[in-house]
Amino acid sequence: MKSRFLFPYKSRFIGYVLIFAYIPVMVAKKMFYHGYMDHGVHIKLPDNPSLFSPDHVFNVIATLVVTIGLLLLAFSKEKFEDEQIIQLRLDSLQWTMYFTYILFIMVIIFTNSIDLVHIVGINLWLLLVFFIIRFRWVIFRLNRSLREVV
Repeated sequence: MKSRFLFPYKSRFIGYVLIFAYIPVMVAKKMFYHGYMDHGVHIKLPDNPSLFSPDHVFNVIATLVVTIGLLLLAFSKEKFEDEQIIQLRLDSLQWTMYFTYILFIMVIIFTNSIDLVHIVGINLWLLLVFFIIRFRWVIFRLNRSLREVV
């Protein structure tokens, strides 16, 4: 993986901000929506949901924010990007692809077609999340082994 296709090192922090900003916003949305439901006010959803309804626009923006945050976090350069880091990144990406697609195939086999849309949506983030976890774990182990040698 050529490092010229990676985002600058500082964009990782933007990714963290985007991902961690999503969590309280979604919690507040759930609390706000359920708060109205608890007081006896029922929001009737339209039979034919509009493409530009506030709820749909909010969900699209939230999904884009998290996806962009995960992309920035996964594909930002390291502070010191060398051949070993590039190889670790490539190995982690390959491991992630195998793992998530095996998991995806198993889930497709054992679920019904109604849940398939949700599964594909989850798989959108699952690839990036597993890659980030795997790559950070390998970097952590590498740093720990280097500290033990020194």
